[in-house]
Amino acid sequence: MKVTEASIDFRQLNALALAYMGDSVLDMYVRFHLLAKGTVRPHRLHGEATRYVSAKAQAAIMHEWLETNKLTEQEESIAKRGRNAKSGTIPKNTDVNTYRYATGLEALLGYLYLTNQPDRLDELMSDYLTKIDMRKEGE
Repeated sequence: MKVTEASIDFRQLNALALAYMGDSVLDMYVRFHLLAKGTVRPHRLHGEATRYVSAKAQAAIMHEWLETNKLTEQEESIAKRGRNAKSGTIPKNTDVNTYRYATGLEALLGYLYLTNQPDRLDELMSDYLTKIDMRKEGE
């Protein structure tokens, strides 16, 4: 899915650039997950997707991963870089702390994608999607 040769070292990107990529990576996994489950009506797809990609959901999973030592040292470092990055925007539908943890998760996903670690990305996204599905069932 990468048709352009990189002229930079992705490991050196700032955290918000990593989060920019990670947002798209998360979206792609969520869309595939929903379609694979048989959710195909456009309005329903959008409604379901918001549960998976909300800042609140992202922050909750990031907290779990940090508390359970799910991440390697390097991954935790990237996530914290994302969490601590100052975006200059004010979140509309969530508090700043939640938004920052969500940014940390997106930075981590972007990092794994850009540094060509598909197995680890799949592992974390499988865990992410499973946790969100379990929360949905518990509602």
